[in-house]
Amino acid sequence: MCGIVVAIASRNIVPILIEGLGRLEYRGYDSAGLAVIGEQGKDPGTLVRLRACGRVAELAARVESSRLTASLGIAHTRWATHGAPSERNAHPHLSEGVAVVHNGIIENFETIRAGLQAHGYVFASDTDTEAIAHLIHHKLQTVPDLFEAVRLAAGELEGAYAIGVIADSDPARAVVARHGAPLLLGIGEDGMYAASDVAALLQVTRKVVYLEDGDVAELSRKATRIVRADGERVERQVHLSSLVPEAMELGPYRHFMQKEIFEQPQAISNTLGMILGSRSVSESVFGTSAGDVFAGVRRVQILACGTSYHAGLVARYWLEALAGLPVSVEIASEYRYRKPVADPATLVVAVSQSGETADTLAALEYARKLGMERTLAICNVPESAIAREAALRFITRAGPEIGVASTKAFITQLVAFALLALVLAKRNGCLSGSEEEKHLVALRHLPAAVQKVLELEPEIESWAQRFAGREHALFLGRGQHWPIAMEGALKLKEISYIHAEAYAAGELKHGPLALVDERMPVIAVAPADDLLEKLKSNLQEVRARGGELYVFADDDCGIAASEGTHIMRMPEHYGMLSPVLHVVPLQLLAYHVALVRGTDVDKPRNLAKSVTVE
Repeated sequence: MCGIVVAIASRNIVPILIEGLGRLEYRGYDSAGLAVIGEQGKDPGTLVRLRACGRVAELAARVESSRLTASLGIAHTRWATHGAPSERNAHPHLSEGVAVVHNGIIENFETIRAGLQAHGYVFASDTDTEAIAHLIHHKLQTVPDLFEAVRLAAGELEGAYAIGVIADSDPARAVVARHGAPLLLGIGEDGMYAASDVAALLQVTRKVVYLEDGDVAELSRKATRIVRADGERVERQVHLSSLVPEAMELGPYRHFMQKEIFEQPQAISNTLGMILGSRSVSESVFGTSAGDVFAGVRRVQILACGTSYHAGLVARYWLEALAGLPVSVEIASEYRYRKPVADPATLVVAVSQSGETADTLAALEYARKLGMERTLAICNVPESAIAREAALRFITRAGPEIGVASTKAFITQLVAFALLALVLAKRNGCLSGSEEEKHLVALRHLPAAVQKVLELEPEIESWAQRFAGREHALFLGRGQHWPIAMEGALKLKEISYIHAEAYAAGELKHGPLALVDERMPVIAVAPADDLLEKLKSNLQEVRARGGELYVFADDDCGIAASEGTHIMRMPEHYGMLSPVLHVVPLQLLAYHVALVRGTDVDKPRNLAKSVTVE
C-alpha cells in the first residue's frame, strides 16, 4: 500500500516520477502527488508541489498543464490511514522548503506533533506524515545538513516507515530512510533513484540495492551513501532484478487479474522448475540448511493473512495427512497479540505474496522472540523483508502480480506447501518412494490440468450474468475444500463488492441456514472425495429451503442438474491436489461477476496490494 518514487538525474525526472507512480498503482491508493526542485518557468531551486485526489492520471494531467521540469523530485501514491482521502492529506507534505513522502504508520506522531506545535509549527493536514516533515525542518535548525537531520529525525520515529525527503536548501541530493516498510535504491546510468518496488524503476534501471531496517541513504546524481541508524557507513549488495518491463504489461487481456488467472499454468511450472525432471524432491529446495532446520520438527505453525491464510488452511490438511505433524494456522495480525505456547521444535512458516506484509513480518519476528528459530518464508519476492528474516525461504515463481485480488500467487503457495508436505513426510518416514513419485507425477501434470479448467470460462461467464444482481452469496465446502470456498468468497467480495461468506458445509444447520431463501445463491465445491455424500446432504438442506445451488463438481460426483441446481463439471478429479483446480473457476466467477457489475477489477475500492501497515 502506498508507493514512493524518488529521482535525481541529469535529465528531466518528472516523466520518470509519473511513470513510476503508474507502475505502483496496483498497490492501492486514493490520491497522488509529487514535489520537485523546479527549473523551467521557476526560479532555480524553487520547490514545486502538485497533488490530486483519485488516479495518477489526474496528477499527470496537472503536471502536463504546468509544463514542469526538474532534475530532483519525490512522488507518492497514498492509501489513507490518518485523515480522509483529500488533496490536503495527499503527499508530499511540506515544512518551509522541506518535502516528505512516507509509507507506513508513525505510532508516536501525536507526541511528536504536540512537541512541534509547542515550537510554533502549524499543521495543515490530518496525517502522521506531516509531523515527519516538520520534525526534519526542526532538526535542520540545529544540524544544518539534510542527511543528518533525516537520520536524527528517523531515530525519533516509532512504527513503520519508508520516507523520501528533498529540500530547496539542498537541491543536489535526496535522502531516504526505512524501518519496517519496503524501500530500495536504483542505480541508473544517468542518475540515482529510490522506490517502494522495483517495478517503478524498470524504466530506468534493473540494478537495485535493498535497504535494511534502520538504513538512511543519500542519493546524488552519480552516487549513493548508506548509513545505519547509528550513523556508521555500510555497504549493501547491488542486485540485478530479474523483472523485465514486459512482465508488467497487460497484453491481450482486459485486466491484470484475468491475465494472472491465465498465467497460472506457467506459474505452477516455474515454481516446480527445480523438481520437474526429478523422481524425488530434495529438502534443499527450501534452502541449503533445510536439513538442519527440519531435523526434530514436531509441529508446524503457519502465519499468514488474507489469501495466504487460506493457503495455510489447505496446507494443514496436507501436512497432517502426509507428514503426521500437528499444524496450527494463525491469522498473523492476531497471533502477535496473545501469548502462545512456544515450542522450539516448531517449524514456523510465514506466508506472504509480497514478503512485506507488516502483520506477517511482525508475527514472524514475535515467534522468533519466543524462541522458535526454525523458520521458513514462502513468498514471491526474493529480497523481501520476510524472506530475509526467515532461516529458510521458498520463492514462488509466480512473477509479478499486479491485480489486488491474488490469484497466481495463491496457487503457487499451494504448490510450495505440497512440496513441503512431501519433504516432511519423507523425513518422518511417512512416505515411500513409490508414493512420492506418484505425488510428483500429479504435481507435474498440474499445469495441464489447470489449463483444462480455464477452458470453462465461457460457461462461467453465463453464470456470472445470474450473479450480477445479487448482493449476498454463500460458499460451501468440506475438508480441504472448505478453505477453497473461503477463498472463493473472498475473491467475490474483493472485486464485485457482493457480500459473500464461506462455511464448512456441515455448519449450515448451526446458523447460516437461516439466511437461505430463493434470493441467496449458494456456491458449492463438490469434488468426488470421501466427504461427497456428506456434502450432498448439506446441498439438499439448501434446496429444501428454496436456495439456488451453483455446484462446481467432479464429473463422477453423482450430482445431477435440475431446477434450482446448476452444475459445472470439472475436467478431472485430482485427489489431494484437487483444491488447486477447484479454486480456478471460483477466481473466474468473481472476475466475470465484477465485469458485469462494472467495478474496478484490478484496483478495488479501499484495498491495497501490499499491506505494509497494521
